[in-house]
Amino acid sequence: MIARLSVSFLFLLYAFQGVAQSPQTAALQQALAQATSDTSRVLLLADLSATYRYSHFDSVQWYAQQGLKLARQISYPKGEGRCLSRLAILPAERGNLPEALRLNLQALQLNRQSHDPRGEARTLNQTGLLYFALEDFRPSLRYYFQARTTYQQAHLNDASQLASIITNIGASYEGLGLLDSASYYLHQAQALARIVPRTGWSCWGNPQPYILRELGRLQASRGSTALALQYYHRSAQAALPEHDLRSRSRAFQYLAELYYRRQQPDSSVFYARQALAVGQTLPFVVGVLRTSTLLTDIFRARGQNDSTLKYMGIMVMAQDSLHNPQRIKQLDAIGFDEQLRLRQLEQESAELTATVRMYMLWVGLATLLLVALLLARHTYKQKQANQRLQHLNQQINQQKEELTKQRDTLGRMVQQLRTTQSQLVLREKMASLGELMAGVAYEIKNPMSSVKNFAAISADLCQELREELAKAPLPVDDQQIIDEMFHNLSLYQSKIVLHTQQAEGFVNNMLDYSSTSPAQRQATDLNVLVNEYMRLTYHDLRLKNRHFNAALFSFPDENLPAVPVVRQELGRVLVSLFTNAFHAVHQRQRQAIEEDYVPQITLRTRQLDNQVEIRVRDNGLGLEQEALTDIFQRFFTAKPNGEGLGLGLWVSYDIITRSHGGKLEVESKLGEYTEFIITLPLEGKPAVPAAWTN
Repeated sequence: MIARLSVSFLFLLYAFQGVAQSPQTAALQQALAQATSDTSRVLLLADLSATYRYSHFDSVQWYAQQGLKLARQISYPKGEGRCLSRLAILPAERGNLPEALRLNLQALQLNRQSHDPRGEARTLNQTGLLYFALEDFRPSLRYYFQARTTYQQAHLNDASQLASIITNIGASYEGLGLLDSASYYLHQAQALARIVPRTGWSCWGNPQPYILRELGRLQASRGSTALALQYYHRSAQAALPEHDLRSRSRAFQYLAELYYRRQQPDSSVFYARQALAVGQTLPFVVGVLRTSTLLTDIFRARGQNDSTLKYMGIMVMAQDSLHNPQRIKQLDAIGFDEQLRLRQLEQESAELTATVRMYMLWVGLATLLLVALLLARHTYKQKQANQRLQHLNQQINQQKEELTKQRDTLGRMVQQLRTTQSQLVLREKMASLGELMAGVAYEIKNPMSSVKNFAAISADLCQELREELAKAPLPVDDQQIIDEMFHNLSLYQSKIVLHTQQAEGFVNNMLDYSSTSPAQRQATDLNVLVNEYMRLTYHDLRLKNRHFNAALFSFPDENLPAVPVVRQELGRVLVSLFTNAFHAVHQRQRQAIEEDYVPQITLRTRQLDNQVEIRVRDNGLGLEQEALTDIFQRFFTAKPNGEGLGLGLWVSYDIITRSHGGKLEVESKLGEYTEFIITLPLEGKPAVPAAWTN
C-alpha cells in the first residue's frame, strides 16, 4: 500500500510542477515523496495546500482534499482538522462566508479533540478573518487574541503565523480608528518578520507583503500619502519571490485607489489594470470586483463607453461569482453567533445542574447534622431545630421555583433558536431554487436564439425567392398563387420570430430575478443615480427607434442626503419603471390622435421626514382602474401581446419592499398620465429582522 501511495504522490508532484509555487513548496514536495507513514503524508499534504493559498486555488483544494481523504481512511482527526481548515480558505476568499464558517467550526472541533494547538490557533485566526471581512472588528480581535495566546502557551515557533496574527490585530485596530494601537502591533509584526528563522519560513511563507501593505493603509489613514505609496510598492515587490498573487493584486489595488483619491486618473488606471490582471490569474474574485468597479467609474467619468462596458462586464461577472451578498453574510454570521450562544447556554445549564446537586448534597448533610443534634439534645433543642428546618424548606421551595422558571426560559430560548435555524434552512432552499431557475433559463435561451435566427433567415430567403420567381416567365395565375404562398410563409416566419422574442424576454427576466448579485448597501446620491438610469434607458430606446423623441424633465431635491441602497438592484427597478414610461408615451404618440402631443417623462425626488420619495411620471395612455389592483402581480402586463412579459414590475416590487424595506405604488388616470412612486427609508432596511432581536 505504501508503495502505491508513494507512486501516486510522485505523480502528484510532477502534475503540479507547472503551477506557480512559493519558496516552501519544493521542500515539502520532496518530503512528501520520501514520507514513509500515512500520518506524515496527511500533514505534508495540508502544508502543501497552504503554500498555494495565494498563488493557485485549485492546488489548495486538490492537496487539501487528498489529505482529507487519506486522513479519514486512517482515522486521523488531527490531519482531518488541518485539511478542513485549508479547505475553509477557498470559500472565504470567494465571499462564501457561510461555507467557510461551517468548515472552520468542524476544523476547530477536530483541532481541540486531537489536542492540536497549532491547528487550533490557525483555525481561530481564520475565524477572526471572517469577522474582519464583515467589518465587525471587535469579535475579530477576540479571535486573534485567542489565537496568539494559543501559540504562546504551546511555545510554538512558527514566526510566519505569529507575525500574521499580530498584523491582523493591527489591521482590526485600524478598522476601529485606533491608529496608535494599530501602529504598535504592525511595527511589532514587522520587527518579528525581519528575522528569518534558521529553518526557514513555514508553509505560510514570508509575511512581509501583508505587513507592508497594512503599514501602507495605516499611513494612508494618517494622511501620509508619500509613505503609503512607498509601502504599497514595497509590498508588491516583496510578493514576487513568494508568488503571492493576492498581496500583489491588493497592493496594486490600493495604489490605484490612492491615486484615484488624489485626482490622478492615469496612474489610477495603470495600477488598477495591473491589479485586475494579477487578480484574474488567481482568481481573486473580491479584488477583481473592486478593481473593475474602480475602472468602470473612471472610464464612465471620461465618457469612454467601450472601456466602461468592458470593465462593467468584468464587474458583473465577478459579482455573479460571489456566493455571499453582504446582507446574507450578516445573517449567516448571526446564525454562527446563535450556535455559539446555544453552546454557551448548554454549558451554563450543565454548570447550574452541578451547582444544584452540590447544594442539595450540602442541604442533605446539614439535615443529617441537625438530626444528629436533635438525637443528642432534648426537647428544648428539638423545637429550635424544627424552626431552622422550616426556614430551610422555605428557601429550598423558593430556589426550586426559580430553577423551574429558568428551565422554562431556557426551553423557550431553545425553541426560538430552532425557529431561527428553520428560517435559515428555508432561505438556503430558496437560494437553491433560484440557482435551478437560472440553470433552466440558460438551457432554454440558446435553443430559442437558434429558432429566432433561423426563422429570420428563412423569412429573408422567402423574400429572395419571391423576387427571383417574379423574374421567371410563369402564368399570371400560377405566379399569384406561388407569391401568395411565399407571402404566407414569410408571415409565419415573422410570427415565429415574434414569439421567440417573447420567450427570450421571459427567459431574460428569469435570469434577472434568479441572479445572485451581492446585496452590499452603499450610501448613494439618488439624484445622480436616477438621472443616470433615466438617460441610459432613453438612449437605449433611441438606438432601437431613431425616430422616437421625448422631453425629459428632472426636479431633484438638492438637499437630499445619501441613502444606503443596493445600487444594482435599485438600478434594475429604475430601468423597469423608465422602460414602462417610455413605452406608454410611445404608444400614445403612435396613435396620432393629438397633433400637438409631446411625449414627456418627469422625474422628481424629495425627502419626507425619515423617508425619500422618487416619482416617475409619464403623459402616456394611462391605466384602467381594474389594472391598478393587479399591476404588481406575477405575469401581469398591460401591454399588447408580444410586448410585455409581466415580470418586470413584479420583480421591482419585490426588490423595493423585501430587499429595501420600502414601498412601490402607482397612480394613473386613463388617457392622461401614469406615475410610479418609490418610497425608501433614509437609514436603509436593517440587516436583521426586528422580530429576532425581541
